[in-house]
Amino acid sequence: MKVIICGAGQVGWQIARQLSGEKNDVTVVDNNPDLVRRATDTLDVQGIEGFASYPDVLQKAGARDADMIIAATHSDEVNMVTCQVAHSVFDVPRKIARLRAQSYLTAIYSDLYRRDHMPIDVVISPEKEVAEAAMRRLAAPAAFDTQAFLGGSAQLLGISLDDDCPVLNTSLRQLTDLFSTLRAIVVGVRRDRTLFSPDADDQLYAGDDVYLFCKSEDVARTLEIFGKTNRKQERVVILGGGNVGLAVAQALEARTDRVRAKIIEKNRTIAEHAADSLERTIVLHGDALDNEVLTEAGIARADAVLCVTDDDKVNMLSAVRAKQAGCAMAICLVNDPSLVPVLDALDIDAHINPRATTVSSILRHIRHGRVRNVYSVGDGEAEVIEAQVLSTSPLSGRRIRDIEIPEGVLIGAIMRGTDYMKPAGETRIEEGDVITLFSLADDVPEVERLLQVSIDYF
Repeated sequence: MKVIICGAGQVGWQIARQLSGEKNDVTVVDNNPDLVRRATDTLDVQGIEGFASYPDVLQKAGARDADMIIAATHSDEVNMVTCQVAHSVFDVPRKIARLRAQSYLTAIYSDLYRRDHMPIDVVISPEKEVAEAAMRRLAAPAAFDTQAFLGGSAQLLGISLDDDCPVLNTSLRQLTDLFSTLRAIVVGVRRDRTLFSPDADDQLYAGDDVYLFCKSEDVARTLEIFGKTNRKQERVVILGGGNVGLAVAQALEARTDRVRAKIIEKNRTIAEHAADSLERTIVLHGDALDNEVLTEAGIARADAVLCVTDDDKVNMLSAVRAKQAGCAMAICLVNDPSLVPVLDALDIDAHINPRATTVSSILRHIRHGRVRNVYSVGDGEAEVIEAQVLSTSPLSGRRIRDIEIPEGVLIGAIMRGTDYMKPAGETRIEEGDVITLFSLADDVPEVERLLQVSIDYF
């Protein structure tokens, strides 16, 4: 597949890394020569310097025979014009654009992206994705990572194992026998900063980060078995009243269970806009690093603080201050992946990586086969793929134990109609089943082969 990626920033670079690693023909376009050079020096990609919306630049990038263009520059308008040029001049079949401005995303203007208007096949909103990720973190505070699959019937949970975890030094096979009615399966383990897919005889140790699939109704029981308790979030303080903070506050107001939320925002104009847009949420104008402002927001009694300003260091330092003041849980937005290893030492409970959420959204629309959902794990170390099994798939009609699945791949859950199934070696996968697979990055091409059908390329 020939793909042109416009924008060589964090998101563009990560997408280029994943697609080039899977032997796709990738060309990166950016008007910053340093970013283009970084991409060509570190990845197996071609680089073109120039403005992505210019027809002659797209011509140099090979747009005439491209299968897809991904517009992920820092400018919404450049991304939109790039897709228009790719359609009108080069007839590129698939066009994906990242758009940030909320005005472009309002549902009443969705006709804007019709083929005869502004022909964008998929619109990705980083702020919307990050807000949804924040809501998932708040819903499962005992997990460091969480994502819904199978229409909400299944949850991927990331859990850090403490010294007092009841299931340490127990093989996964024994866990299955001990908790035979628990609809949960461990699909990934990170140990000593290395992520792997475990087999039935592997044991779990203190300090491990485990990824597991479970039926949504079994989340509380699963967390309890792994030594975690899920506290209800009744008081939440949001640091940052921009698009992300505002979207989270609006989502909290829309929930049926009452949540008391407060926003702290340094910029008066943004604070006033947030106050006008919200009904029950209290908006405080002040500095998130000011202890007096945090005290006024009742940080000591808060169940969680969500730090989503546009400055990583402010998010991290304010999260530390909130925890020191007595807040039970701190979640912060971190754009720079090099800062993530510091979070544990700072006692920050969970973080949100905007790049990972945006990459997951884009991958969902470019994977081969009947793919419904994709979630990027860690720093692109693995992917969780949800897909429907068609009759011509190599998976259809075969028992799991008889399928030649790579070592780095595990099936986490199966949905047959409305029935949720926990996979086992004897489970037979049927046509029409929707399955979730945890796959290490190197094995994703083989997973695509198992899911791909010639008549259903995209």
